[in-house]
Amino acid sequence: MAAGEVVRAKLVTTIPTTREAHVPASTSVAIIGAGPAGLMLGHLLAQAGVPFVILEAQPREHVLGRIRAGVLEQGSVDLLARHGLDADLRERGLTHHGIYLQYEGERHHIDFLDLVGRTVTVYGQQALVAHLLAEHDRIGSTIVFEAKEVQPTGVTDPRPTVTYTHDGVGHEIECDLVVGADGYHGICRRSIPSGEIEVFERSYPFGWLGILADVPPSTDDLIYALHPEGFGMHSMRSLEVSRLYVQVAPDESIDDWSDARIWDALHERLGLEGWQLQEGPITEKSITPMRSFVTSTLQHGRMFLAGDAGHIVPPTGAKGLNSALADVAMLGQAILDHRAGDDTGLARYSERALARQWKVQHFSQWMTEMLHVLHEVPDASARAFRYRSQVGQLDHLTGSVAARRSLAEQYTGLPFTE
Repeated sequence: MAAGEVVRAKLVTTIPTTREAHVPASTSVAIIGAGPAGLMLGHLLAQAGVPFVILEAQPREHVLGRIRAGVLEQGSVDLLARHGLDADLRERGLTHHGIYLQYEGERHHIDFLDLVGRTVTVYGQQALVAHLLAEHDRIGSTIVFEAKEVQPTGVTDPRPTVTYTHDGVGHEIECDLVVGADGYHGICRRSIPSGEIEVFERSYPFGWLGILADVPPSTDDLIYALHPEGFGMHSMRSLEVSRLYVQVAPDESIDDWSDARIWDALHERLGLEGWQLQEGPITEKSITPMRSFVTSTLQHGRMFLAGDAGHIVPPTGAKGLNSALADVAMLGQAILDHRAGDDTGLARYSERALARQWKVQHFSQWMTEMLHVLHEVPDASARAFRYRSQVGQLDHLTGSVAARRSLAEQYTGLPFTE
């Protein structure tokens, strides 16, 4: 296939009956995974005329139904706007100038716009994926859903291949580069020899029970609350739908949490004199364990990892989706430079992306440890000491302009070009 030729095979669009797109035997970039990272990278390549194929293990309706993060940093919003992918975001996104930190019966506002001149936007990952997919439909991108037994091979050779099966038929794609945007459980990271990659991981002794409720938000900005019974959070997905969380043990069963018990916990942890949490029908609820995870490299030969394939953060700092978009912003430009004859960006991609990611990991860990209660500490005095030190930390944060500015700088997002 000639350089610059755009793949124009029809995308599978029918739900639930799907049919395979016409997939070329050779392309420039094989992207494994149709989450936000893979879909966004596809658009960056398409706009530069770079041929690509996206392979996704799950059905299209499963991809569209995955409920994930919902806060975009300023850099993520700017990236979408620069590439003309923000129409739905501008219509449905909710711009927020800051967050509330609540503890000891008081609520304090951290004004990002005043502190650093930036904002964040509440816009669910589910909506972003739907919009990016619709735009791929419009331009005729080649995306294969339900691609099974995907396997990148020969990634240290000049022309890697990716094999997969679809409807029981085997296929092979030869490419210049492979991008693993296939998440924590994907094949790309696991295909790197153990001696070539190291994993750094930490699990937390708590999880988040999250709900979606059909009720307008009871707050104008997100609320993060430290309470003796555990963390609580009030977020939103729209002006009609609220997203709320409570800290629970990671091994608890969602079956043990009735709707009434959930609302009782939310009222207790978010309650404030003169403020009322409004209840509504709960349409979705689940428990998510909390963990941190980073790989030692995001590159093996001509294969590059992006997003959850290479790193995961606890959701407290709202960094997962934004980290994935930061990765592909760097990687997309590096691929374009590579096609122009400059491999500097590809050679430095892993180093640059991981340098940014470790800063993000620190912020996410800091937010998590400041706002969650360690019920697992057996000694009552030690538990009380830790809780009082968390209150002291929050007192310093809310009372110091320098500390608030540091939080605002990191929450609204580090540059995508570090």
